[in-house]
Amino acid sequence: MKVSLIATVKDAGPAIHEFLASLAAQTRPPDETVIVDGGSGDGTLEALRASSLALTVLSEPDANIPRGRNLAVKAATHDVIAVTDADCVLAGDWLERLLAPIAAGADVSAGFYRPLPGSFWQECIAATNMPEASELGAGWMPSSRSVAFTRAAFEAAGGYPEWLPVGEDMFLDRRFAELGLEIEPALDAVVYWRVRPSLAATWRQYAGYARGDALAGMYPQRHAARFGAYALALTAVATRSRVLRAAALAGGIAYSSKPLRRAWRRFAGSPPRRFASLVGVPAAMAFIDAAKLSGYLQGVRARRSGVYPGERQPSDVDP
Repeated sequence: MKVSLIATVKDAGPAIHEFLASLAAQTRPPDETVIVDGGSGDGTLEALRASSLALTVLSEPDANIPRGRNLAVKAATHDVIAVTDADCVLAGDWLERLLAPIAAGADVSAGFYRPLPGSFWQECIAATNMPEASELGAGWMPSSRSVAFTRAAFEAAGGYPEWLPVGEDMFLDRRFAELGLEIEPALDAVVYWRVRPSLAATWRQYAGYARGDALAGMYPQRHAARFGAYALALTAVATRSRVLRAAALAGGIAYSSKPLRRAWRRFAGSPPRRFASLVGVPAAMAFIDAAKLSGYLQGVRARRSGVYPGERQPSDVDP
């Protein structure tokens, strides 16, 4: 079985060298690698072209991520496609393990990803949104930073939706599921990714995800529940109702319990951070939820107006 590895990138900075080093260290190297640069101005494109690895590098200024991925798949010559992001770090056996379900007959292999160590804030963000492999069950929908599929599955699903600038990988996953294709988890196929380094970048990221959900009509129940929960909390504060306050408190504890347990485990070697996470994780959750509420409303307005903005591809390492 031959495999084409594809990735998109824009302004990855020093991260591109870590990605290339991890690509070179794969126990099962790809048979070809196709990378589409969305218009880097920081030397990323030059670093790719100067690499000693055998890369096919395409430049498509202003291409958004789904457009870049579609171009890469089109340029690829093999019928099994592995996908990642070129600002990530690949575990040494990532591709080998990712391909195992495809070799066994699956249409899609759903890989896993973990955060790279970072600041206390980045660790709290990761605990909020990045589950442990042990928490996942059937129906795991992979990010396109760690996924593989057959070309036949990709073409049947219609490829990545270029009209959807954010959340395009979840849209494709849902198309795979709707078509009844066999999606098998490969939770030991791990890619390491970078959590956004600032509040502003984190806000843009999660607002963008929620806006993409609204544009594509994805996960309406999940977003409705979020609006309902915060409406209840605000009502409890405004009315000073003991019953509503007790309900809001109980709901908040239940909502934050799993991320808090993750953070408690991940900060096992640092007691001060462990205890600080009892405040940091709920604060991170509230911040991310506010971004999602804002982004979803923006997406609903755009969807109703019939406008689907083909935004420029954001930097993989957003400043």
